[in-house]
Amino acid sequence: MTTKITVTALLTAVAIALQYIEVPIPLVPSFLKLDFSDLPELIGAFVLGPQYGIIICLLKNLIHLPVSSSMFVGEFSNFILGAIFVFVAGIIYQYNKTKKGALIGCVAGAFAMAVLSVVTNYFIVYPVYAELWAGGDMNVIVNMYKLLLPSSDTLLKSLIIFNVPFTLFKGIVDAVIAMIIYKPLSNMIVRMNTAFTKKRDSKAEKA
Repeated sequence: MTTKITVTALLTAVAIALQYIEVPIPLVPSFLKLDFSDLPELIGAFVLGPQYGIIICLLKNLIHLPVSSSMFVGEFSNFILGAIFVFVAGIIYQYNKTKKGALIGCVAGAFAMAVLSVVTNYFIVYPVYAELWAGGDMNVIVNMYKLLLPSSDTLLKSLIIFNVPFTLFKGIVDAVIAMIIYKPLSNMIVRMNTAFTKKRDSKAEKA
């Protein structure tokens, strides 16, 4: 448990730092930016279990609330989609703890996050954004998509054309990086756990 708490805290700190690094992506509206803050959550889900991935996602967004520029709506959306991603990936990996299982989990999690992003954005995120920043006029948001593609003249169409591929791409990028660094990180955590165990046993013997 000491190891899990320590690793959770470390991964949360990394996730918070990565949340501030946003990369604009061509051919999508400017408010859609790529960040890698889901990566530590994904690693946590693989190494510690899906529940820890969700905890890291929750802590990251709670700590980010005081500097929120979206009236907390962005953090809520980030938590919901991030939690879906790491939960699906983590659950699948738990039943198949191999590199193939991790890859399948990542891809399934990315697809689940992409599909459900339509639901959360359509019914929750964008209506709240429109109410806060555009007096409830959803056309203000739709027009930002139409500047890139005139045929995206409804919110639903815009989400399917732009947000689904963007969210899927984001999940796949996180998955690729996770596959690269997972094994070295996992080995490090095993060593940490061994060190904690030896320290605990040593104290027990002295007692």
